Amino acid sequence: MKRYLITGASRGIGRAIAEKLAKPDVTLLLQGRDTVALAETCKSVTSHCARVISLIHDLAVPKGVSDLIAEVGGNPLDLLVNNAGIAIVKPFGEITMVEWEQTLGVNITAPFLLMQHFAPKMPPGASIVNILSIAAKTGFANWGSYCMSKFALEGLSQSIREELRDHKIRVINIYPSATDTNIWSNVAGNWPRDKMITATQVADAVAFALAQPPDVLVENITLGNLGGDL
Repeated sequence: MKRYLITGASRGIGRAIAEKLAKPDVTLLLQGRDTVALAETCKSVTSHCARVISLIHDLAVPKGVSDLIAEVGGNPLDLLVNNAGIAIVKPFGEITMVEWEQTLGVNITAPFLLMQHFAPKMPPGASIVNILSIAAKTGFANWGSYCMSKFALEGLSQSIREELRDHKIRVINIYPSATDTNIWSNVAGNWPRDKMITATQVADAVAFALAQPPDVLVENITLGNLGGDL
């Protein structure tokens, strides 16, 4: 039985990945903060996988991460998907320390702690998927803290990938451009959501990378709109 842990699975990309990877031989461990939304995700996959476990934890604080690790338990993971993320969109001069620390906590510290804990126990052929962003490669005005965190996760992911090669564990980075998820409901401005890529398309890219033979590593996949970045 395979065990997959997906963070930020309540909605959007995380939910789409869970739905895409649900299989009869897979136990899905799904983390989120929104109890109701995560329950909906669990309901959508429960008939397609061996078992689904709902994990309600706040990854913005170290205790939330440690509680998640404890609830996942000691059995090895075959897949870790670091998808949970938050975006504070405002001029850098207006970002508060609380917002800065929350961004660091969810977007970089939590993935670091999860990889640090679970990777040593993962079997050869296992995979770690980090959902980054084109904001890991390009800075955007008013997205300073978000870009900072994604740039940091990019560097961390590259380093961990090299450390895990000899253990036959793949580290796969996905770089979506603007994706039509609920995050945009909390971002001021008129965003062309009809031109954005979909969460399902990101999930398809993850599934493609994971479907390769164990000795084949799709290191990076960048997804965007043919018309250019929005």
